[in-house]
Amino acid sequence: MKLRSALTAVALVLATGLAASQVAAQDRFTLRLAETWGPNFPIFGDATKNMAKMAEEMSDGRLRIRIDSANKHKAPFGIFDMVKAGQYDLGHSASYYWKGKVPNTLFFTSMPFGMTALEQYAWFYYGDGMELMQEVYEPHNMLSFPGGNTGIQMGGWFRDEINSLEDLQGLKMRIPGFAGEVFAEVGVNPTNIAPGELYTALERGTIDATEWVGPALDLRLGFQQIADYYYTGWHEPATELQFLVNQDTWEKLPDDLREILRIAMRTAAYDMLVHSMHENARAWASIKQEHPNIEVRTFPDEVIQAMYAANQKLLAEAAEGDELAKRIVDSQAQYLEQARAYTEISDRAYLNTMAELE
Repeated sequence: MKLRSALTAVALVLATGLAASQVAAQDRFTLRLAETWGPNFPIFGDATKNMAKMAEEMSDGRLRIRIDSANKHKAPFGIFDMVKAGQYDLGHSASYYWKGKVPNTLFFTSMPFGMTALEQYAWFYYGDGMELMQEVYEPHNMLSFPGGNTGIQMGGWFRDEINSLEDLQGLKMRIPGFAGEVFAEVGVNPTNIAPGELYTALERGTIDATEWVGPALDLRLGFQQIADYYYTGWHEPATELQFLVNQDTWEKLPDDLREILRIAMRTAAYDMLVHSMHENARAWASIKQEHPNIEVRTFPDEVIQAMYAANQKLLAEAAEGDELAKRIVDSQAQYLEQARAYTEISDRAYLNTMAELE
């Protein structure tokens, strides 16, 4: 009897252990992420790697994310379609790339003359931003989360100096999103080109000018070897990338892994903003020493005023023709008005005070 009882106990332990291991195996997930960027692309690519590392560590290995860069999936602007169809579980890109498919997606990257990074993050997480963004992406079987901010972007590289609106007429420029539409209103021929093709396009004269991000990433692509005029920004004051998540994948994850993924994405996004600031500051310091040919310019008042008027016109048209677009435009305008009032007496007042001391 004792032997039978002992064997029964051993069998029970083995069965329990087997069941536990089966549950553990079932509770492990490997997700595939497609990104717009090439392999080891700095800052942008670091954000996805940081997110994947945090998710795996926080989940004790239960949630792993495999990243495929553009060289692997061969579709840098195909992230939306691939995640929507479930070909990939996750994506990392920029929302305004999908304006040709779903026009309302462009509002969630950055808007000309809009919010700064801090103001925009506040709108996403404490205003209506996340809810409105989900309303746009939900019909397409996806969730979208902020995926890392570049801060204010530079206005672009130009072969020739821009002195008037006349200089913009017929100019071919790589510039995506709403800013491209604004530029088109003042005579520019905007186009969108994948990051890996920008240098060649500018070098061969396929385009006359390009904007990309800021000093840290621009200098790596070598634009300073082709164009001498580097303009300050107006079009993307807070460029937010995005993590796309397939809705079916999200629903298959246990609650704790959903929360781990959510936290990993949010933390990686914040880290990218800090990383961008650090790298841009370092690169900016090197420009005058290492690249004396570069002339930093601000667009003339005539050009800025024309672009601002075009921006307001296009916003009004978008809001008039689409109820959801109107709610997004109104929400951003109202939040900007409230947040900017504080920015004026905090950040701007401080910077003005510091400028007077110099």
